[in-house]
Amino acid sequence: MTRPSHVTLYEVGPRDGLQAEKTAVSTTDKIALIDRLSQTGLRFIEVASFVSPKWVPQMADASDVLAGIARQPYVTYPVLTPNAHGYQAAMAANAQSVAIFASASETFSRKNINCSITESLDRFAPVAEAARNDGTALRGYVSCVAFCPYEGRIAPAAVAEVVARLADMGCYEISLGDTIGRATPADTERLLETVLNRVEAAKLAVHFHDTYGQALANILTSLDYGIATVDASVGGLGGCPYAPGASGNVATEDVLYMLNGMEIETGVDLDRIIDAAWFISDILGRQPRSKTAIALGRL
Repeated sequence: MTRPSHVTLYEVGPRDGLQAEKTAVSTTDKIALIDRLSQTGLRFIEVASFVSPKWVPQMADASDVLAGIARQPYVTYPVLTPNAHGYQAAMAANAQSVAIFASASETFSRKNINCSITESLDRFAPVAEAARNDGTALRGYVSCVAFCPYEGRIAPAAVAEVVARLADMGCYEISLGDTIGRATPADTERLLETVLNRVEAAKLAVHFHDTYGQALANILTSLDYGIATVDASVGGLGGCPYAPGASGNVATEDVLYMLNGMEIETGVDLDRIIDAAWFISDILGRQPRSKTAIALGRL
């Protein structure tokens, strides 16, 4: 395929990034981060997760965050909703778009959400139906698309089956997550060769962690397969509490620097992204986990 001339950067730092950070971040600081990101040109900023605070304490203030941000008309602010209860809470908080998440690994699914893959998809059916009835955009995530911390290598056919099920449920886009960051470009090629037999490239996004330093190489490979949406996390925020040793998501500013150099349009301002990366990293008491933010410094 031809590489896309425009790529959508789907910012996941305020949700997927922060929920895996051990340092508690105040509601005020989360809102300030999101408001900064809203001024960068990003069109999608995932802001919260409507899950039990018992399991994800960092997301306990999801409704307050949604109520406090200065929403921009050109930005969509998705939230994660694991079940019908979470979906109703999200709607009460005026969420515009919701996401559901499954795994391609049976073991990871049971350890992460305490049910099998099939059971998880059954749980999402009421969410998908409600979203369809309400006209709410529904996104899907698939974790462990290349490797699982418990099972090892995951067969691409298993990933393709989950992706197809989520597409059939009505997900407008399904994000392929290399949860523990072990995939290489060869793994990504094998994955996409199989998944693209079931779902078209326009319905896919990629979500790479950078544990082994392979995220940018995997994104470049995905571009060659026509994938035009890339999940990224400002400052490289995050990790995965259910995947021992997994480091953060690929940093938004590192992806953006690469795309700028390739003359691929994103509509996102690198300087403003770097400003947001330093802002949240200061709150966490460390440097950003990105080469670009450190190389360019505070702008």
